[in-house]
Order: sequence, then structure tokens, then C-alpha cells
Amino acid sequence: MAQEIELKFIVQPQSGDALCAFLNTLPGQHSEPRKLSNIYYETQDNYLRRHDAGLRIRGVDGRYEMTIKTAGHVVGGLHQRPEYNVALDAPVLALDKFPAEIWPQGCDVAELEKALHPLFSTDFLREKWVVTHGDSEVEIAFDQGEVKAGEFSEVIHELELELIKGNTEDVLSLAGVLASRPGVRQGLLSKAARGYHLAKGNPERPHQALPIMQLPLKSSVEKGLETALDIALNHWLYHEELWVRGDQKAKNEIIESIGLIRATLVLFGGIIPRKASTHLRDMLTHTESDLALDVSAESVVWETRFTQTKLALTQWLVTRGWRPFLDEKALRSLDEGFKRFADINLSRHSAELKRTFTHVTGDSLRDQLPRLSREVHILRLLSGFYDQTQASHWLDNWQELCLAIRQGSRHEADHFRHEALAQAPFWLHSGQSGKH
Repeated sequence: MAQEIELKFIVQPQSGDALCAFLNTLPGQHSEPRKLSNIYYETQDNYLRRHDAGLRIRGVDGRYEMTIKTAGHVVGGLHQRPEYNVALDAPVLALDKFPAEIWPQGCDVAELEKALHPLFSTDFLREKWVVTHGDSEVEIAFDQGEVKAGEFSEVIHELELELIKGNTEDVLSLAGVLASRPGVRQGLLSKAARGYHLAKGNPERPHQALPIMQLPLKSSVEKGLETALDIALNHWLYHEELWVRGDQKAKNEIIESIGLIRATLVLFGGIIPRKASTHLRDMLTHTESDLALDVSAESVVWETRFTQTKLALTQWLVTRGWRPFLDEKALRSLDEGFKRFADINLSRHSAELKRTFTHVTGDSLRDQLPRLSREVHILRLLSGFYDQTQASHWLDNWQELCLAIRQGSRHEADHFRHEALAQAPFWLHSGQSGKH
């Protein structure tokens, strides 16, 4: 088994030649383009997808390899997934060649193999560079081709960085070098993800609402910080893809993502000093200024500063860039339980909302919209340990108040302000029973 660690960039077609010329200047070994043909398999009831696995056979130069990628983790486009590869004599499935322990409990491998069928394919030219960066070797692959499923197809024009040996920090550092080049942007959707979507008939991708953050009960405060940033960054990357594809309203979700990042920094500000995130906050400010204008996706997402902002957050998150700024007391606070942290801060931030909105009415409500939006984001991060129906209903009234203020509906705003203020709390030590 290999632990695949890779980072993906989408490349503008007109920037490809200049990018390749730059890659040729890096220290390392270059390989000429080779054609790769891949067939992905699935059952009629999506057994593999339901278990977060992907299976393919790859052909190149008359040789074949069968690969399965099992459940992993993605942080801001940095993919970390267990990967199993076996050589084949012919492009025919042979699942018994994989280790038996990778399959879900109760899986009949022979029956699974019979049920599998080709679902989609990817065909592309791959040009590779294996470069030395820092203490690591990183493979850079530039892929140009298409993914096809039935009558649907989509262009592939992307760059992937994969760690061969060394450390993740060097992959991120090299990514920073590439992010300074024009015509690249950090991507989220893998070739497989695009293929599965095409195989469903290429339906319109929906907007995704920011969720109430869910954590295992015994999670630490630091796990809460990491998960909050991870949610925000992946929300950004997903909706950026929609914006590029022509969904103009998806830009608002990117702005919401940045709002959630800022709310996260406020929520954990009692532990993480502002100087730990100065560079990140400065970059977010510039990005917010760009998004505040009436701009197209094409004029923004390919700008180096826009890509570097996302990458700066990815790096801060993956490397835990806040830790060098913390003393022993703060480090101990990060190790404490997030459940208690959530209980305390739910009471604190809901009290802040009540103090602010008990006497604010009319035109004055708009002045409080930034604070309201921030507090709603914070409460979304804190509410995951409780009954989700109660928590969602409680948050909905505050969110509806946000919407009414944005739309300038004074009657609606007054209604939801009264509803929100009259709500009984749902969390521990609030006088109400919760899911303890």
C-alpha cells in the first residue's frame, strides 16, 4: 500500500506551454508525454462509491495496472488516500490480487467482481517531472485529455503534485512556487469525481449549504479549529468550480467561506494570537476586495493572488502554522475537549447576539449585519453536539434575520428578530435538555 499525498491545480489552456517551459527549468528529471487510458468500474448499486472507494485499470505502452483507492481525507485540495496497485497481464479485473483486508466486512470479492462494469474512462497525455525541492522528491504530472461517460465528456487540463519521498511541507512549498505562475488555480474535483458526475447524466451541480460542524464527542479544541477551516476551504473550492462553470450566484458562497474563516479565527482568538494569522488575514482582505466588485470568474480565479490565498490557508491548516506562536498554556488549551469549549461559547456568543439585537431596529439593523453574520457562523461551528433539529431551527431564525436585512425587508427583519430573541437555548447548562 502507498499513502498517496497529492495536490491538484487546474491550468488555463493558453498557459500550458509557458508552464511546461518553467517546469523544465526546475532541478530534476523530465519524462516525455505518454498516453494513459483508464477505465473506472462500478456496480449498478454504486457499491464502491458507497464505501468511498474507486477502482480503475490503467493502460500505458501495452502494460496494465489495476488500482483501488480507499477512504481518505482532503484538506483544501490536498488529497491523502491509501492506494493499492497491482500489475496485470491484460486489462481484465482480478480483485483477488488485492490484499483481503482492504474490503468491507462481509464483502464477497468474487461476487463483487462479477457485478462490476465499466462506468467511465479517462484518456490523456501525461508529461512528468520528478523534481527535488527542499528535502523531498515530488512528481509533477501535467495531464491533457478528456474524461468520458456515454455521451458526456469534459476536458482535462490539470497539474498534479505527488510526494514521492520526503515531507508534505515541501509539496506545499513547491505548490507555492507554481501558484506564483499565471494561469493556474487550486482545484478540488479529481478526474474520478468528474467521471462519476458525468456518468449520472451530468446534472447541474447544486450549491451546498455550510453545515453545522460535526465532531466525535472526545475531539480536542484543536480538532475543532482544523475541522472548521477544512469545511470553509472545501466549501470555497467547490463553489469556485461552480462559479467558473457559469453559476454566477456561487460567488456568494465563496464570500460565505471567507466569512466562516474569519469567524473561526474570532472563535479561537482567545487561544490563537492575531500575529499567528496576520499574513493569512491580509490575503483574505485583498481577496474580499476583489470579490466585492462586479467581476467575472475568469477575471478573478486565475489571478495569482487569489490562488495564493487558498494555498496560504491550506498550508496554515496542514502544517498547523499557529503552533509556533503558542505558549504552553495555549497548547494545553488546544488539547482540552471541544465539547466543553462549545458549551461555554454557545452561551457566550448567544448572549452577545441578544445584547446586540434586543434594542436594535429599523435601519440600524443593517449596521449590525457583519456582526450577525459572524456570530451565526460561530454558532454553526459550536452546535454539532446537540439535537440537530433543535440546533438547525434555532440557527434558522438568525439566518433568516440575516437574509431579511440583506434584502432590505424591514417587516421580515422585525419578525425574525423577535422570533430569534424569543427562542429557548438548546445546549448544556442552558436550562434545556440536550444530547449530552
